Amino acid sequence: MKLINETIIEIKKSKFIGLYYEVSSLEEVKIILNDLKKEHKKAKHFPYAYKIDNNIKKTDDKEPSGTAGMPILNIIEKNNLNNTLIVIIRYFGGIKLGAGGLLRAYSNAAKEAVRII
Repeated sequence: MKLINETIIEIKKSKFIGLYYEVSSLEEVKIILNDLKKEHKKAKHFPYAYKIDNNIKKTDDKEPSGTAGMPILNIIEKNNLNNTLIVIIRYFGGIKLGAGGLLRAYSNAAKEAVRII
């Protein structure tokens, strides 16, 4: 497992930390998620998506349905990535973004995370 890129986007006082990992097993995904939750104890949400060969999973992690995991998975698929985990850590800033705002925020954070210069 290897962290490829990290990006931070701030939208209406909420902070979205996009993390793009190269992974080769479900066990690595579990380790990364556990470590992130320990490191970012005050974060409210940890939605993610991964693709490891035919193993594909996405989760909104308590965000409204379809606003976090699906946009992240779309970025993985659009970029033809494999052995990839993208996690977006959200620190809630107190202002609700609405479903459309969340969808754009998670999509943009994932897009920035996979953009390697």
